[in-house]
Amino acid sequence: MATVLTDLLTDDTDVAAVVSRGGRLDPAGEHLARVAAPTLLIVGGHDRRMLALNRDAAAHLRAEHRLEVVPGATHLFEEPGTLEAGRRPQPRGDPDAASAGFFRQKW
Repeated sequence: MATVLTDLLTDDTDVAAVVSRGGRLDPAGEHLARVAAPTLLIVGGHDRRMLALNRDAAAHLRAEHRLEVVPGATHLFEEPGTLEAGRRPQPRGDPDAASAGFFRQKW
């Protein structure tokens, strides 16, 4: 994820939004401050390492952003219901509803 983000920042591509589900943005380092698009970071609540890394990355973002934690999910969201829950309307706590709600607020 960090490589893609860094590549996008170095060319003339217009980026409307960034969504990262369980991705690692920390390798992008100081480049995170250059992200201008609204950014949604989705992390499993049981993935403590990725949660810490994404919290740190969020602290470096200057663009509007939100860190959404999905309760009961680990890194790959393999637990029953953690991805499927997005098909049911829930305002927070599942990845699909989190991203849909975040972007509905933007556009």
